Amino acid sequence: MSAVSEAADGPIEVIQVLFALHEGFGAQELCGPLEILSKAHHKINDPKTKAFECTFAAPSQGVTSSSGLTIKADIDLSTAHEDLKEYDVLIIPGGDGVENVLQQGSEPLDLIKAFAKLQISDPSKERTLMSIGTGSLLLAQTGILQGLAATTHPDYYTKMEIICKDAARRGDLEQTDVMEENYVVNNARFELGEKLEENPFVLSKRPDGRRKSIARKGSNAWKESVKRRESNARRASLRLGGLRLITSGGITSGLDASLYLVAAMVSHESAQEVARVMQYTWNKGVTVEGIDV
Repeated sequence: MSAVSEAADGPIEVIQVLFALHEGFGAQELCGPLEILSKAHHKINDPKTKAFECTFAAPSQGVTSSSGLTIKADIDLSTAHEDLKEYDVLIIPGGDGVENVLQQGSEPLDLIKAFAKLQISDPSKERTLMSIGTGSLLLAQTGILQGLAATTHPDYYTKMEIICKDAARRGDLEQTDVMEENYVVNNARFELGEKLEENPFVLSKRPDGRRKSIARKGSNAWKESVKRRESNARRASLRLGGLRLITSGGITSGLDASLYLVAAMVSHESAQEVARVMQYTWNKGVTVEGIDV
């Protein structure tokens, strides 16, 4: 499945993204990130160097959003499970249908758990799990947020805390830090550089004076991270085998988190260019844990 795009100096590996959809997903929670990823290129002025290839997985051939938008799935969820090793990124949109998924214990819950287990069993590959809006409630339900920090749509902070506490009781009692943030990144990878003040991913001071996280916001390029043996060893020592886990708030927070993903896996310059083309101001979130590579 690994796609390759052509550049002047040779082929560039394309990052494989799987969107796991459910009935009643949020249309903008899908379309916003999709638009950003589709505009990202490894080389800004070279359209042949696309950075991401996106695949839609759903429980049926056609899946409908809460606003009535119907998306044709590329693959069903059984195939998604079979091919899960092929994907670098799994994205879980929220939406009104999240409540039914929670009540029924249905997909994509098992897909989320399988993706997290895959990273634990094979930390040599850099993988990312990202939720948009209330999609983080599904991550919380699986228990994978234990011991980590996360956020969700502001209207659902309390519900998120309840789900996380229930998951902790079912698991090993580790709690989740539910943060009121734009987006929250766990297990980032980044190069600090010689001058921290020039690093676009470092937040040196919390604007509101509240308890700050480790305050790093970013990563080096994906293609460099997966090559480094020392990165693999450090990744394996982190929770979930170093799975980069990103949760975001509402719809625009999903845009911001997606731009972070572009910066983390492609380049900061590419993310800036996507934001410029879309005439969008990128608002940063926080990183709560990471490793230097």
